Amino acid sequence: MSEVKLVELLTLDKLEEGLFRGQSWDLGFRALFGGQVLGQALAAAQLTLPEGRICHSFHSYFLLPGDANKPVVFDVENVRDGRSFSTRRVIAIQNGRNIFYMTASFQTPEKGLDHQYADMPDVPQPEDIKSDIQAFGNNQAMSDRMCESAGYHKPIDMRTVDFVDPDKVIVQQPKRYIWMKAQEALFGNINLNQVMLAYASDYHFLSTALHPHGVSTSDKNLIMATIDHSMWFHHPFDFDEWLLYCAESPFSGGARGLVRGQFFNRQGKLVASTMQEGLMRKIGDK
Repeated sequence: MSEVKLVELLTLDKLEEGLFRGQSWDLGFRALFGGQVLGQALAAAQLTLPEGRICHSFHSYFLLPGDANKPVVFDVENVRDGRSFSTRRVIAIQNGRNIFYMTASFQTPEKGLDHQYADMPDVPQPEDIKSDIQAFGNNQAMSDRMCESAGYHKPIDMRTVDFVDPDKVIVQQPKRYIWMKAQEALFGNINLNQVMLAYASDYHFLSTALHPHGVSTSDKNLIMATIDHSMWFHHPFDFDEWLLYCAESPFSGGARGLVRGQFFNRQGKLVASTMQEGLMRKIGDK
């Protein structure tokens, strides 16, 4: 497989005013990777904004599984452009059906009251950790489809602290720490950094809620799917430099799991936060 560029995936074709099309990658999952739809939907909204407006948050719902072998069309509605804020609603469409909704809010940067009540955990540095691609390969944990699609996983260098073979059933705390960075130069482009991080934020996120239950993501009796995903951007960041993704699951129940995450730069600054709820259903459970 020739080298693939995530920037190209997140660069959309304009069909007409407010209507865009993005190509799809098959990452070897059961359906279209949710991070792709998140990143492309945010990119579509960015293309309709007044100059200088930067995303500070988005909230989204996954309605139907996407087809990784077909492009996705994004319909962007201009809800509001105020003096400081803009709001956009984005619908992702495949096969004539709405598969995803996003509402995103954008702001002209300004100064204000500033505090951070979040500490970056003390973990090994990324240079001392194997990449997940290497770890998966060494543990033979990748499915045949994922092996065939390995090139599509390489644009984001991910290095999980205390990596555990996902095929092994191990009960552990519902936490995960992952160093991440884009393999491509982003040249300080705020919009591109944000869509890249939105894409990456869906990696290994919901599966954190499986840790206390000793259930593997490869369990054939397990059905997992993202229901909703929200993200807040706090400070500008460079995703072509290392960020630490700290994910934890405070709750699971009712065949759903809840996860929350924080992205820190290497200086310990909290640059973004995430929340997600997803379906976690064991076939046969009541």
